Amino acid sequence: MTLPAPEHLFFVCGPTASGKSARALEIAAELNGEIVNADAFQLYRGLEVLTAAPPAEDREKCPHHLYGVLSPDQPIEAMAYLRLVVPVIGEILGRGKTPVITGGSGLYLKFLSHGPSPLPPGEPALRAELDAVPLEELVGRLQALDPLEAARTDLQNRRYVSRALEVCLLAGVPCSTLRDDWEAATAARASKLRGILISRPRPELHDRIARRTRQMLDGGAIEEVARLQNPAPGLEKAIGYGEIRRHLAGEIDRAECEALINAATRQYAKRQDTWFRRERWLKEDRHGI
Repeated sequence: MTLPAPEHLFFVCGPTASGKSARALEIAAELNGEIVNADAFQLYRGLEVLTAAPPAEDREKCPHHLYGVLSPDQPIEAMAYLRLVVPVIGEILGRGKTPVITGGSGLYLKFLSHGPSPLPPGEPALRAELDAVPLEELVGRLQALDPLEAARTDLQNRRYVSRALEVCLLAGVPCSTLRDDWEAATAARASKLRGILISRPRPELHDRIARRTRQMLDGGAIEEVARLQNPAPGLEKAIGYGEIRRHLAGEIDRAECEALINAATRQYAKRQDTWFRRERWLKEDRHGI
């Protein structure tokens, strides 16, 4: 799969409730663009309130892509998202428009901006075999196969050592070679990427989160969750889903449900902000909406 040229894309990133959707609309208008979703949960239909998907009036102002394209029982992960989004971006570029990618799923954005990691996924049989080997033996095998990776790995951390050795065995080349080649390629790609990171003072962001949570619960999120049958495993991780399920089961009242969603959302927003700030190519946007 060939990734789209980075200079043709524009990314609007930021923590949840920071105003990404509205800012993406403004930028799409400036760049003759079309908006592309990079939020894992907004890919699902029937959960527009719970996932804070862009409202109909926003979609009328500008074409929006990959919102509500999956049924709630369909699993999705970053590589599957990449297979969905690359053809959509190709069509947008073919129309002479700029794809404006926005969403809060850091790994989805990372796969599109930099490409997926070349490291092979774990193999259960090999993992079980390595788990049965003493750490000292794992370290010796890693040092023999890939001394460079061994030198930069915490050799007291069994998980790190086992994973580095697993990569060497599965790929047939040193783990360090895969990592270094990929980092060089992604650095070259990052130099051509364009995008912003919406930044808001923490008290303001927390206030926006609280208002959005209240609007979500008042606006139909409880009914959406009540109608949901056999959700995909990943969908159950959506903030609000578990809390609303507990409320529907009578375990917590509406006020506690709201408080728990607010707390979980604030924690998630902090993790998102930390993730995005590692992407040095993103320019901080302090203006907000």
